[in-house]
Amino acid sequence: MATETLTNGARPGRLTGRGGRVPGALLALGVYAAVRGAGVVAVAVAAWWSGRSPLRVLGESWDSVWYLRIAEHGYGRTQIYPGIGSVQSDSAFFPLYPVLIRCASAVLPGSLTVAALAVAWIAAGAAAVGVYRVGEHLLGARAGLLLVALWAALPHALMLTLAYTEPLLAAFAAWALYALLRGRWGWAAGLAVLAGLTRPTGIAVAAAVTAAAAYEIWRRRGRAPAAVWAAGLTAPAGWGSYVLLVGVRRGDPLGGYFAVQSGWGSRFDFGAGALRSARHALGSPGSVELATIVTVVLLAAALVLAGLLAADRRIPLPLLVYTGVLLVMTYGGAGFFESKPRFLLPAFPLLLPAAALMAKARPRTAVVVTGVLAGLSYAYGPYLLLASGVAP
Repeated sequence: MATETLTNGARPGRLTGRGGRVPGALLALGVYAAVRGAGVVAVAVAAWWSGRSPLRVLGESWDSVWYLRIAEHGYGRTQIYPGIGSVQSDSAFFPLYPVLIRCASAVLPGSLTVAALAVAWIAAGAAAVGVYRVGEHLLGARAGLLLVALWAALPHALMLTLAYTEPLLAAFAAWALYALLRGRWGWAAGLAVLAGLTRPTGIAVAAAVTAAAAYEIWRRRGRAPAAVWAAGLTAPAGWGSYVLLVGVRRGDPLGGYFAVQSGWGSRFDFGAGALRSARHALGSPGSVELATIVTVVLLAAALVLAGLLAADRRIPLPLLVYTGVLLVMTYGGAGFFESKPRFLLPAFPLLLPAAALMAKARPRTAVVVTGVLAGLSYAYGPYLLLASGVAP
């Protein structure tokens, strides 16, 4: 990962539209809004059809309820399930998203749910532009646009339109990685700190920044600028500060947060739990949810894409480290098996090889592939939220 590889990317491009030359970032945002907007309509129609409120389905499903309660009342809620020995504390949820919900509710009309969706949708739009910038820098404007389209059409991309933290993490990650590609160490470190305050997997952004800084320091034989040293040292501060704070409050500074996660059934078991779930799904497909089968397929596809990404010499070290950490945390963590594809949503670099391949194909082929994927996503999203019975 030479300095030239990081900093000498293409300049912001323009793509041809009906009205002439359109800024690529604007077109990417439009593509994302069109693909995911149709997904929101699909979920809303399905919700109405089943007699449920679309607003509540989008803004108050599963983990969203925890974020809303933290935003309204602060931390301190614990839910106990004696029959299964589960003790679920809201300390498992990182603080930045609830803080932003509270701030947005102070200036927006409507309920906290509206504020939560507003924050998530704005973050998702920012993430789409960041994803485009990374793809454009590495592969060109057309591939960057296709990267956004593929990302928006993923089966679990509906999570980008719910009151969840994946859009926020994806935004911080995409722009932090782009900052690294452009050699902007201060921006990269600051965004890594914010990512670390967003959700547990935010540590992947810090790992990318620290790895890039370490490589730069090694390459310069320890004579790297102060900004590089500072970025490498401060990037994990957001994640580390919250983990340490929870630990101190529980009387175990280093292990307290992980004890909270264990109460949710989330711990690192080197993939043993995921492997058991996959074996069960493949061995008895008729006795498991469709969502479980889809999860197995998507996790297998992610491994193939990871291999293609690692084999591509155009991919700089920070993207490989970021994606690798997300993969290790997703595959190695025990817990809610059907949530694993959601955990990989911010791992957009996995789609770079596919975007590069589609950029070489005929435009009609790229449109057809994206359309088919989007159609499957529109069918799967409502099922996952309204009919599957499992937490996505």
